[in-house]
Amino acid sequence: LLQQNWNWNSLLFSRKTDLYEMGWNIGGLRDCLIAAAPYGGPIGKCDKSYVWKSGIVVDIGWTVSDYLLCIQENGTVLIYDILGNYCRHFNMGSESQNSVTEAKVFHSAYRTGVAILTKAYRFSVVTNIDDQKIWRLPDVPGLQTSGLSCWTVISQDRQTKLVLASGRNIYVLDNDSCTSVTVPGLDPDVSSYFHMSASFNYKYLALYTNTGCIWMGTSNLKVPLKYMILKCSYYSCIMVFKISSRCRRPRSQQPSVVLMWDRLLLVAGKNNENDELYLVPELDGVRIIGSKSHEFLHEVPATCEEIFKIASMAPGALLLEAHKEYKKESQKADEYLREIKDQNLLPTAVEQCIEAAGFECEPETQKMLLRAASFGKSFLSNFSPEKFVTMCRELRVLNAVRDYTVGMPLTYVQFSQLTVQVLIDRLVFRRLYPLAIEICKHLKIREFQGVSHVLKHWACFKVQQKDPDEDIAHAINQKLGDTAGISYSEIAAKAYECGRPELAIMLLDFEPQSGEQVPLLLKMKRGQLALNKAIESGDTDLVYTVVMYLKNEMNRRDFFLTLRKHPVALSLYRQFCKHQEQDTLKDLYNQEDDHQELANFYVQESYQEKVEVRVAELQKAVDEYSKARNEFAAKATEEQIKLLKFQRKLQDETDKPYVDHSLHDTVYNLLLEGSHRHAEQLYKDFKIPDKRYWWLKISALAEKNDWEELEKFSKSKKSPIGYLAFVEVFSISEQFNYLIILSFLMSLREVEQAADIAIERKNENDLNLVLSRCNQSTDRSLVERLNKARSGANKK
Repeated sequence: LLQQNWNWNSLLFSRKTDLYEMGWNIGGLRDCLIAAAPYGGPIGKCDKSYVWKSGIVVDIGWTVSDYLLCIQENGTVLIYDILGNYCRHFNMGSESQNSVTEAKVFHSAYRTGVAILTKAYRFSVVTNIDDQKIWRLPDVPGLQTSGLSCWTVISQDRQTKLVLASGRNIYVLDNDSCTSVTVPGLDPDVSSYFHMSASFNYKYLALYTNTGCIWMGTSNLKVPLKYMILKCSYYSCIMVFKISSRCRRPRSQQPSVVLMWDRLLLVAGKNNENDELYLVPELDGVRIIGSKSHEFLHEVPATCEEIFKIASMAPGALLLEAHKEYKKESQKADEYLREIKDQNLLPTAVEQCIEAAGFECEPETQKMLLRAASFGKSFLSNFSPEKFVTMCRELRVLNAVRDYTVGMPLTYVQFSQLTVQVLIDRLVFRRLYPLAIEICKHLKIREFQGVSHVLKHWACFKVQQKDPDEDIAHAINQKLGDTAGISYSEIAAKAYECGRPELAIMLLDFEPQSGEQVPLLLKMKRGQLALNKAIESGDTDLVYTVVMYLKNEMNRRDFFLTLRKHPVALSLYRQFCKHQEQDTLKDLYNQEDDHQELANFYVQESYQEKVEVRVAELQKAVDEYSKARNEFAAKATEEQIKLLKFQRKLQDETDKPYVDHSLHDTVYNLLLEGSHRHAEQLYKDFKIPDKRYWWLKISALAEKNDWEELEKFSKSKKSPIGYLAFVEVFSISEQFNYLIILSFLMSLREVEQAADIAIERKNENDLNLVLSRCNQSTDRSLVERLNKARSGANKK
């Protein structure tokens, strides 16, 4: 019968389930330090026979991530992984040096803390071992004289407090204060406390007094919940809370306490135990660890009680009986089903069987309940199968991890609180990779959080093995392939940390993202390879990163030689130098014997200097252009030097700005100033084309309204640009007068151009002026045009 291991304690049923037979071959637990991690976690044991090479161990405990903490008398806390490998250590402060007498490891949301008591009765606390900030708690008055009987840690709402008993006094310590508390509802005969224990969630506290009584209440010691008088000796007692969780029974909101003496385990009744035991509080019960057995004590969930209780008429119980009779091909199955249907409780019955299956540890019992649920579900048309399917999947996972080869006795309640992801992480820490992968696939976890996550940890473990680099790299690539969510660079980084750089490089070859390859290669001081990878990626920022690294790590000569082998990197570095390091750019051109670019550099650099220095820089540019066989650039630069010298001379003579003007502007300004001699000199020295010079001169003379000089210049010799140019400069002048233009053209004997202007204007005076200059015999056609235009002008 399933009820045979149930025990009634006046309020509810509790039961003790056998988990494992312990195979550690020890005589007893009395002389051992033992710690067990919650949520079915591992067990740590340190006995007298073990030779410890470090200091004296005061206590041991587990973190929320299943790392073992060993607190030593000298205040050092050693941290080991679940496989016994040393990870790191930290110290609890100078005051704890060789003076730690007691220590406690406590948990809060996602973190683990340590509290210690020194010989001087002073407490220190680290609330998070990953952020080792040590809090020195205030001194307790009179503690050194009256002594300390018991103490515990309360970590709740991001606050950590200590509750301690000294004589008949209870004190609460936090970071800033020490407060004496009066416990309500306590027997006045109580003169001391011998044990205290906080619940798993730190909401409740139990005190065991010298009168053999247990006080239970809230952890702030304000609200009493229960007071029990026990007819037992209080010596050599271990006490832990047993909390009922998620059982959907109103009366189970009252917490209960488990006390253990040498041969007595007490919940609310007696149960003889002939073995030395260690109690581990869990979310929904207590694990009982002995030298030969490992058991789990917890409240019988309400659903299970309703189904399996003798003579129960609950819907789930009737459905289970209906299924049993159905297998016997008995008509009673129909009677039970009709009874459930008549009350419209068939959906409730199915849900009860599904829920009860989750609370059972035996696979046969689980199957019996799930088959009953499936039987009842077949008579429902609108019942969602999601709960049933989910429960089947999760129970299969729980049964797998509960197996003795894995050794994680998780209950369904603990599994729901722990989450699948944490369970996968715990399996990975135990290096149970195949099982973790199968669970990920079975529960259809997203690849990034499931299979990929497990494979990445497996690969990081694989690189630590002693196999040849080629074999490991091949095995990892064969197993991982192109699996999404896995970065080969992370695995390569782990290989490098393990002192296997060649393996790391092999693994990086499988990394598709160059941005992930390059940083590790630089960390490994493989700059040349990193540069090749960066160039292959086409990412200029990545190339710049590598180039800057090489520049800082290599001498200048080797650096330039390396860049010359990589034209892309060299080009990018040149661009950088043009904006940031001009001197480096010059050295780079010198190293490469790039005379053309070096000459260009001198030209650009010269215009950052004064004239005297500029001329010297330009002369260097001429030499480099000559070496580069760029005759045009060399000649142009020589002429620029000559122009600069001429401009400087003019500037000194006239005290007017000429330097930095172009040849065109210089000649034009000289003409405006009336320095025709200097303008003519530049015209001859720089071989300015005639057409260009004539345009410059007539434009300058027109701008300054020097018509007399303009007419004189027009008659000096035949214009290479024609005479319409003169007309244009006349027309844009502010002192424009068409009679002057006509007179000018006729003085140049350009009668046809003058006639065209007069005809276009249709002015009689202009027409008469032009006619007076025409030859009637030779210019007959022109005279006719003019007369026709004059006739038209007269009619107006």
